[in-house]
Amino acid sequence: MNKNESRYFNTAKKMDEALITLLEKKEFSYITVKEICETAGVNRSTFYLHYENTADLLNETTQYILDRFSSYFKIDRECVIQRYAQKNPDDLVFITPEYLTPYLTFIRDNQRVFKTALKELGSMGFDRVYQQLFTHIFDPILARFAYPKQTRSYVMKFYLTGITAIVMEWIAWDCSDSIDTVSDIIIDCIFGKQNKRERTDGI
Repeated sequence: MNKNESRYFNTAKKMDEALITLLEKKEFSYITVKEICETAGVNRSTFYLHYENTADLLNETTQYILDRFSSYFKIDRECVIQRYAQKNPDDLVFITPEYLTPYLTFIRDNQRVFKTALKELGSMGFDRVYQQLFTHIFDPILARFAYPKQTRSYVMKFYLTGITAIVMEWIAWDCSDSIDTVSDIIIDCIFGKQNKRERTDGI
């Protein structure tokens, strides 16, 4: 990365962080370019050098959060996607320490970003991200487990809402419990303590 690219990247990061900070306090539709520039410590001309409008910045900030989240996973995504083409359903179980540990580590390290993303699911486009995941990953996996098609969206909302509730309780306690403890709680809630020993891979 040359000097100009580095400066551009650093400025963009300041803008992304500024928008995240402002989204903690108000809805996106009420955030102005002036507020973003003041929070980021840049002038308006710098903003318009990077973006046409606040919607452009919002799109970039969404990708910034997704990239930061993805960086915590050392798993080959193509490998994950190919797993549900195999015969063994145990390979399709994602409620395991392998997946929960990086997920919870990201949340512990980025609590305010996580809460902001939850608060702004629609405006930041995370609802579309979820729909893509459901269509290309969750729905095919649930099909492998013989869930009827009309029930699959309910099943995923059950899992995700429950896990999110546990995570929000963890955040409320300032993530004082260890990641291993919270991971075990999630696995216990999904599979039950009796079944936990039988499922060394933990959906």
